[in-house]
Amino acid sequence: MQKRILGRSGLEVSALGLGCMGLSYGYGPATDLGEAVKLIRAAYERGVTFFDTAEAYGPFINETVVGEALAPIRDQVTIATKFGFRDGDSSSGLDSRPERIRAVCDSSLQRLRTDRIDLFYQHRSDPEVPIEDVAGTVSDLIAAGKVKHFGLSEAGAQTIRRAHAVQPVAALQSEYSLWWREPEKEILPLLEELGIGFVPFSPLGKGFLTGAIDENTKFDSTDYRGKVFPRFSEENRKANLPLVEVLGGIATDKNVTRAQIALAWLLAQKPWIVPIPGTTKLHRLEENLGAASLELTPAELSRIDESVSQIPVQGARYPAQFAARVGR
Repeated sequence: MQKRILGRSGLEVSALGLGCMGLSYGYGPATDLGEAVKLIRAAYERGVTFFDTAEAYGPFINETVVGEALAPIRDQVTIATKFGFRDGDSSSGLDSRPERIRAVCDSSLQRLRTDRIDLFYQHRSDPEVPIEDVAGTVSDLIAAGKVKHFGLSEAGAQTIRRAHAVQPVAALQSEYSLWWREPEKEILPLLEELGIGFVPFSPLGKGFLTGAIDENTKFDSTDYRGKVFPRFSEENRKANLPLVEVLGGIATDKNVTRAQIALAWLLAQKPWIVPIPGTTKLHRLEENLGAASLELTPAELSRIDESVSQIPVQGARYPAQFAARVGR
């Protein structure tokens, strides 16, 4: 697989990474440990070198899975993880105090079976802790050799600028896809200016852009999509199907899948964008990775933009309590 460098950080990773969260958390029952390990190693065998996890995924379980899977090939891969929630639990509130960041780093190193974290993100901005203190703490961890690069997740423009002035930010991780294009307004120009890479999570709209979800889909009780995200209400799923249909038409003309179109479109936006689609299924992994070699012509990109721009997406991305944590 082709490689990309995240901004001006020098951190080189595969053009597509693997978001590992869904193997343990968020989208239904956790995958069996052995099966999860096999999937992660299958991704590496197919060229993926960038793996994303967090202490909050489980909590803690996902880091353990990733650590076991990647231990035999640790020096050939890049591991990203995150801090920022009280007690590692996203439902318990934010906590980016310096002492908490240091504690998370040490615990994550143990679960990941490694001596360094390649990319350490602040999971969400903490209004109670100045971002300069956060960046300074990570800078100290970098100086100590425990962390290689500093990242932010869902941070706003001013937070990014302030953090970057203390410790260069290698990458911003935020949601970005054909049905959530808000980063184009302010964030992407800022990242280009500062030389920061961009790692879109949910690049397939939490699965919606694949065409596998419609208004009749029944979500497991442990799947956040069915009970947390307004955009996944039955009414909004039905209203947003025209977007999936448009992608389907473009994919058919290209003899590829909707997922491959959505991922190839993201890759075409900037050379420093590295999406991290997640999956629990080998055939979906292979489908997603096929997007890395899919070339979209300027005419095809224009067609996608024009077609999608005519379809307003219905439903809020987050409920109010989640939206309050996004630094915009």
